[in-house]
Amino acid sequence: MRRIVPAAVLAVACVALIFAPGPRRLADDSACSVRATVVEVDNSSLQLHGFLEFGTQHLMVRLPDGRVVPAENELRAQMELDKKFKVGDSALVVVPADDKEEGALVARDHWRTGWCIALFGAFCVLLCVFGGWTGAKALFSFAFSCLAVWKLLIPLVLRGWHASTVSFLTVACLTGVIMYLVAGWSRKAFAAFAGSMLGVAASLALAHLVARVMHVNGATMPYAQQLLYSGYPFLDLQDVFIGAIVLASSGAVMDLGMDISAGVCEVKLHNASLGFRELFLSGLRIGRAVVGTMTTTLLLAYSGGYIALLMVFAAQGTRLFDILSSTLVSAELVKTLVGSFGLVLVAPFTAFVSAAVFSKASSDVKR
Repeated sequence: MRRIVPAAVLAVACVALIFAPGPRRLADDSACSVRATVVEVDNSSLQLHGFLEFGTQHLMVRLPDGRVVPAENELRAQMELDKKFKVGDSALVVVPADDKEEGALVARDHWRTGWCIALFGAFCVLLCVFGGWTGAKALFSFAFSCLAVWKLLIPLVLRGWHASTVSFLTVACLTGVIMYLVAGWSRKAFAAFAGSMLGVAASLALAHLVARVMHVNGATMPYAQQLLYSGYPFLDLQDVFIGAIVLASSGAVMDLGMDISAGVCEVKLHNASLGFRELFLSGLRIGRAVVGTMTTTLLLAYSGGYIALLMVFAAQGTRLFDILSSTLVSAELVKTLVGSFGLVLVAPFTAFVSAAVFSKASSDVKR
């Protein structure tokens, strides 16, 4: 029961979040999207400008009810947004709810829902087969994390709540749930949670300071300007950017916190006579062994998202000082270094809390 009840409670929480109201809609879209099969393509209206195409792609698509109707696909010479269809493709077509509007329908994008579901299903099976009951609990925590971000963090920020504060509280909630789900109601979970949150708090404070000193306004985030013009001009993009830093680095912080707490727990389990000093030094040594690879993980994760930008700088022969002063690169540096700063601090924080908690344990250190 001690293993099943927490997972059951988390499952109920996930169901409750699914039915919770989402972000407030500023427009009521009466149209719906359906899967359609492209049966005919007309590219005569497309114009080639260098590597990019511009114009309208005229399609004939077969709807689920069997009707073959015209549809249009607008190409705007934007590689990151444009899509091009060929005969046999599955398209996501916008159909008016009343189905009375004349003219061609709009082909919004390629239909990818089936592949997404299949990939997620394969991930769930692999996680449960490999991890067993622990994998199943990890799956619950994964689902809860996604729902908490979509149904709690985003709606609250869009309603005008302080973005960095909401992000910190969301991370605290997720960290507590995941720690206690993995380690149970134990000293190990408490030490991991406390050390992780101390590191996240340090990251939050440093992010506020560095973002203002380096004049990083948050507009470098994708679709930031579009968000403001979508009916949310009151949003503080810099605060949203800071919240994103806290959220992005929280996963690595949780990993390191649990590694150190579990390590100190095992040390105490095998030698119950160890006191605070010995356990603290053991936690520091464990942290030193892990923190190097974890900070590199953050660096590679962030730099991978902007590899094309770095390649442009290299191709143009841009000087290092100019690269570091670039708005986009500065924003990524703030993300990487602030996240790494908090990650490094998690090691001594968790080692200290773990030593304080486990040094008082005499017989059953897992309680």
